[in-house]
Amino acid sequence: MTPVFRPFLPDDTEAVVALWDACGLLRPWNDPRRDIARKVAEQPELFLVAEQPDGVDGTAVVGVGMAGYDGHRGWVNYLAVRPDLQGSGLGRAFMSEFERLLTERGCPKVNVQVREGNEQVLGFYASLGYAPDRAVSLGKRLIADD
Repeated sequence: MTPVFRPFLPDDTEAVVALWDACGLLRPWNDPRRDIARKVAEQPELFLVAEQPDGVDGTAVVGVGMAGYDGHRGWVNYLAVRPDLQGSGLGRAFMSEFERLLTERGCPKVNVQVREGNEQVLGFYASLGYAPDRAVSLGKRLIADD
């Protein structure tokens, strides 16, 4: 499949949330609609969707990802490809596009976080040249999504 990437649009919200759900990315403590609103407010040009014809009369969102750059490191979050298209090269194309966009900004390094035990995704990133940093990721919630 030749992906067509475009910036996220507000009308994509429900399709994006459904895709994240289908890919097992949602967690009860993160409100995905709030995460979308937060990303739209910060570097929205790095919030991409991939679409393809839906076989009816339009297109369907088949992939989504968020990237960001803080001046020190780039990050990719919420990368999801519709389950029936996983292994098609779409995830690889997303990462290539994000790496290109981050490089254009002068970003020297990109990081991803993968939940422990998600061996399939760890293998995917390893195939792209990503390796453990030997750093521990710590987190603290500042705003509750309840």
